[in-house]
Order: sequence, then structure tokens, then C-alpha cells
Amino acid sequence: MKTIDELLAEGVAGKRVFVRADLNVPLDGTTITDDGRIRAVLPTVKALAEAGARVVVASHLGRPKGAPDPVFSLAPAAARLGELLGADVAFATDTVGESATATVAGLADGQVAVVENLRFNAGETSKDDAERAAFSDQLAALADVYVGDGFGAVHRKHASVFDLPAKLPHYAGYLIATEVGVLKKLTEDVQRPYAVALGGSKVSDKLAVIDQLLGKADRILIGGGMAFTFLKAQGHEVGTSLLQEDQIPAVTEYLERAEKLGVELVLPIDVVVSPGFPDLKAKAPTEHTAVDADKMPEGQLGLDIGPKTGELYASKLADARTVFWNGPMGVFEHPDYAEGTRAVAQALIDSDGFTVVGGGDSAAAVRTLGFDENAFGHISTGGGASLEYLEGKTLPGLAALED
Repeated sequence: MKTIDELLAEGVAGKRVFVRADLNVPLDGTTITDDGRIRAVLPTVKALAEAGARVVVASHLGRPKGAPDPVFSLAPAAARLGELLGADVAFATDTVGESATATVAGLADGQVAVVENLRFNAGETSKDDAERAAFSDQLAALADVYVGDGFGAVHRKHASVFDLPAKLPHYAGYLIATEVGVLKKLTEDVQRPYAVALGGSKVSDKLAVIDQLLGKADRILIGGGMAFTFLKAQGHEVGTSLLQEDQIPAVTEYLERAEKLGVELVLPIDVVVSPGFPDLKAKAPTEHTAVDADKMPEGQLGLDIGPKTGELYASKLADARTVFWNGPMGVFEHPDYAEGTRAVAQALIDSDGFTVVGGGDSAAAVRTLGFDENAFGHISTGGGASLEYLEGKTLPGLAALED
């Protein structure tokens, strides 16, 4: 895989460089609530612009249905990119149409443009190879060189991620090079003890990675909504908590395998429960209490790991030399149910090991709860991509960058 450093050494002045970024930021209307993904691609865009390239940045945002939708416009992301660069960033109001063509043609050396949401074009996400190829041909006409730096999308077989690199000289940007290096530390060069904390809502989203980690990790800590399927598999009452009953056989098998392999599969010993789900916008105080995990009352909803579990999990992470965390321990968006996630984040900070926050909601939680991002070894920009890499899958966007 060639990197951007090799491209810069070859020279990019005057060349149109297409940067497939991940600007899929959360929006409240047109206000960006977390600009982490924009800041992540900044080193690549800056280096190319300073070297005299004509930089064309492209990304998806949200899930528009293959047609323009102002709700999913990249205009706010383009404006924020310009603020962070300290330079004007041109914005094309389409992806491969008249505006994009004119905007790219109008770039001078060292200037940057953002084209509109790639998913406004059905060809970007099409499962039809010919339709994707046709769209990638249109994208290729905008550039001389391709730089892949949208790690959050590399697990997608999309036109701008998979098909386009084959049509242009292609290189990995700084972000992708960093992310791949980190993931290799989690799979090929692991320092032990190796502890993994997994949370999030659905256990079905994590089954494949648990399957792989049972042969690699020393400890796996389970939290979030997915924990209740594990607790139910042990025969415990889980009230009205999130439960995937169809996954109980798989979870039971993992519990048995972990015991046979000598892997610590650690479950909550207490949980924070409430009669109902909180209003995440109002964030007003709610009725809640911590109960032992094996004594959950009927009619109560589990929304976080409890304080005793937070202490337990911190102790299990304390001596780890490698830690991977993916998924919050509770509904961290509400202050009454954020303490479990806070405890795990703090444990990573206190650890002397190599700590990785696996993107997605975990990365959002770190920022929402006010932690210093530099206190962690690495915060990934792609939760789904990270998990699929750890599952041992071939990621289309990374395969496309290989020579």
C-alpha cells in the first residue's frame, strides 16, 4: 500500500488529487455537534494543499436514498473544513455535474474544494457493479490521483471507496495509514494482558468480533444493552431491558467457550435501572437506582452498568498492556446513565498500556463526557470498519489501495 508520503515525494503541484474522506459528522440541523472526523482528515488535506495540489474532497453523510436531500448536505462540513484549514474551501452543489466540474476546474494550486454528498448519486452505493463503475468513471474525470483517507467507509464496497482507486494512481492518506497501524497492534503484535471492553445496544452487532476475540483476548468485558442477553443466558431476570432472545444460544456457547479457553468473559455485577427510557434532549433528572445484576426487578429497564461494575471493570483494565474499547456501557447521552461509560474511559486513561477507542459511539462518548482525546493511545474514526478488521474480514477500501 503506497502512502501519501510517497505521493508527496513524487510531487503533486498542479495535480488534481481526489481525497475520499469521511466527513459523516453528526448534525443538529446545520450545526455540527462533533467535528472529530473533519479534524481527522485535516493532516492529509493540509499536506496536499501545502504541496501545491488542487485538492478535491469527497465524502458521504447520512443515508440519503440516492438522490439530493438538503438534510444531508455536506455544506456545513465544507464550511468547518475551511475554518480548520484557515483558508477558503470551495463547495460544489453537486458531485459530478456542472457545479463539480466548474468548481474543480476553477481550483488553483494549493486550493481545496468539497463536492456534494456522494450518496446523492445512486451509483455510489449500488450493488450493481456496472452502475458503480459508471459513477466511478465520472468521479475519475475530476482527478489525476486518488488518496483514500475515509477510514470510516473502508468496509463498504462503494464506488468512491472500491471502484475509483483502480482507475487512478492511488495512495493511503495519513489517517488510514495510522488506523491500519493501530489495528495491526491489536491483531499481529499484541502486548499482554489484552483486555477488550464491548458495549452498545445489540449483541448481534458484536457476535462475530467476540467469536474472533475469544481466541486472542485475555479478558472481554461486556456492557451496554447487549449485556442483558448475556445475563438472561445465565438465567437472570432482565425486566424490560433490551434483549435479543434469538441470540441466547450463541451467547451461551460463547460463555462456555470462554471458560474452556481460559478467557475471562466479565459481565456486570450491578446495573442502573429505571421505569422508562429518559428524555435525552431535556436531560432532566430521572427515577433510577442501582441493583445487583441477578436481582433486577420486573418492569425495570437497565440503562447502565452499576458503580460496583464500574470499579470491577476498572480493575480488570488496570494492568492491561493492550486495551480495545468499542461501545458505551450505558445511555451515556443522559447524565444519570453516563457513569459506567465514564468509568471505562477513565480506566483507559489511567492504564499504562496501549489504549484504543474503537470509533462510533465510544469516540462520541469520549468527547461528550469531556475527556482529553490525547489521553488515549488512539481514537478510531471508524467503529464498523475497526470491528470488521478485528473479525478478520477483508475491507474493500483497504484492498483497493493495495498494489
